[in-house]
Amino acid sequence: MLLYGASGHAKVIIDCLEASKVSVDGIFDDDISKKYLLEYNVLGSYNANLLNDNEIIIAIGNNHIRRNLSEEIKHKFAKVIHPSATIQRNVMIGEGSVIFHHAILQSSTKIGSHVIVNTKASIDHDCIIEDFVHIAPNATLCGGITVGEGTLIGAGAVIIPNLKIGKWVTIGAGSVVINDIPAYAVVLGNPAIIKKYNK
Repeated sequence: MLLYGASGHAKVIIDCLEASKVSVDGIFDDDISKKYLLEYNVLGSYNANLLNDNEIIIAIGNNHIRRNLSEEIKHKFAKVIHPSATIQRNVMIGEGSVIFHHAILQSSTKIGSHVIVNTKASIDHDCIIEDFVHIAPNATLCGGITVGEGTLIGAGAVIIPNLKIGKWVTIGAGSVVINDIPAYAVVLGNPAIIKKYNK
C-alpha cells in the first residue's frame, strides 16, 4: 500500500493498515524535506511510475486537497477500514475512503469515494455520504441523512434524522443540526445556525 501525505492523518491510516496486517510500501509527499514518517520511507513527490502495481490512499484530511489530488493520481485507489469498525453487510464504501477506529456504519448506508469516517463516528441506517466528505471524531448522524460532496462535519456534531446537508458545508464541532443546510454554509451551535457562506 502507498500513501500520499506524510502528516498526522497519515499516521492514523498507518495504524489502520498495521492493524489489518497490510504493509506500507512507501509514502509520497510534496515536502521534499520529509524523509520518514514513523519508520516508513517518504519517497518524495508523487510519481505515477513508482510501484505502480500498488494501491494508494490519499492520507490528507483537507477535503479540497483530497479532491484535487484524486484527479492527478494514476495508481488504483484502495479502501482502508480499521478492524474495530462496525460495518453492516449491506453498507457500500467507495474507493479511496477510510473508516477509522470504532466507527459505526449501519444498514443500507452508502459512503462515497475519498470519504473520511473518523474515530468513533456513527452513521445510522440509510444515510448517503457523498464524495470527499470528512466526518470527524464522535460525530453522530441519525438515519436517512444525505451529506453533499466535500462537507466537513465537526467533532461531536449531531444531525437529526432525514435531513439534507448540502455540498461543501462546514458544521462546527459540537453543533446540533435540526434543519436542512444549504450548500457552502458554515453552521455552528445548538441548535446550529448559519453563520456565513464559503462559496
